Amino acid sequence: MIIELMDTERPEALLSEKQFELIAKALSDPRRMEILESVGGTRECPCQRLVNRFSVSKGTISHHMKELELAGLITTRKEGAYRFYEVRREVLAAYTAELLRRVSRHASSPA
Repeated sequence: MIIELMDTERPEALLSEKQFELIAKALSDPRRMEILESVGGTRECPCQRLVNRFSVSKGTISHHMKELELAGLITTRKEGAYRFYEVRREVLAAYTAELLRRVSRHASSPA
């Protein structure tokens, strides 16, 4: 399942409530956040590089990548038995914009 933005022409387009919650949940895991940062440091990241970098099993990496993909934060490309991951920067930008919108909305409310 790939999350699509409500308006793909504008990175600041608002995410649905469900999309926002899936991304927040995915990013709440410190290891998953580290993995996303590692994938984001390159244009495309092979699964084996993540297994080597984090010294965990392929199954553990696979679990984290499925959560990130479910949230719409990465795409996966298969090439034979190999998998390559790429960060969906437009989704990350939309999440950041929505988070800032929500924080700003609450910041302007009286205490």
